[in-house]
Amino acid sequence: MATEAPSTAVELPRDDPRALAAVSLIWHEAHLLDARRYAEWDELWSEGGEYVIPIDRDVTDFASRLNLVYDDDRMRRMRIERLTGGMSISAAAAARTVRSVSRFVVTGRATDAIEICSAQILVGYKREETFVLAADVTHRIVFGADGPRIARKIVQLVNSEETVTASGFLL
Repeated sequence: MATEAPSTAVELPRDDPRALAAVSLIWHEAHLLDARRYAEWDELWSEGGEYVIPIDRDVTDFASRLNLVYDDDRMRRMRIERLTGGMSISAAAAARTVRSVSRFVVTGRATDAIEICSAQILVGYKREETFVLAADVTHRIVFGADGPRIARKIVQLVNSEETVTASGFLL
């Protein structure tokens, strides 16, 4: 994606309707994930969208490296089926989550797309335990006739190189 420098290094341009639409989409995505409305979440994605949770925070070529998650449309839908089908331990003991997404910065623009980086703090509760996950998240949002859609979501956990247990939810 061809990028141009954002108007400021730390601020979301409030006069860019695409940036505001992208942030609204990202907040809506967080709401759907916390509510475990995964089928609706899947509808937010563009065809061919990639959902990536890398292990190495410095990698940009995700296809050639080991990742915690590297899902295309098919894999994302299979993950949703496992979480909602009742046949996996993740579905049987799904975590309750509340997430906050903030610190939005536009890092790239193209004619039909915008890239936004943000911070996500997720508090979860599962099996009488509360946990916190923090991540830098990059969304590539594309704009078409059916509105904004997620083309790529990269979730870079701050502790991505540590042991990660089965979570029972989507980031």
